Amino acid sequence: MTKIRTLDDLRNLRTNLRQGMDMRENADNPDSVVQIKVAMATCGIASGAKKTMDFFVTELRKRQITALVTQTGCMGYCYAEPTIEVTIPGKTPVVFGNVTENVADEIIEKYIKKGELVDGIIPQTFNPIDK
Repeated sequence: MTKIRTLDDLRNLRTNLRQGMDMRENADNPDSVVQIKVAMATCGIASGAKKTMDFFVTELRKRQITALVTQTGCMGYCYAEPTIEVTIPGKTPVVFGNVTENVADEIIEKYIKKGELVDGIIPQTFNPIDK
């Protein structure tokens, strides 16, 4: 972290932190933007989910992609941590496993921007209770 030497440095830091918090916590209409949920249970954190989440927050802002990045609890895929769920408006949510920074970059560039599927998708292997 850089040292804060002037009032402008402090203001810039505040602005950057607010933008990151907005992406993680606030959205006027969450169903109209890309939503990324990062599994942050103990197994996810131990596998690097915090680093993955920080990468998404930073890179989506840099690439000017409007998205809502939040954390969630265990998704039940401990063997594939860190895991994320990506929901593109109007599409079924997709869960990705073993999401390193390289995989996260590929998800942003191919899946979020272009709608192309990428490796690492965890297939849906359950049926909802109401069916």
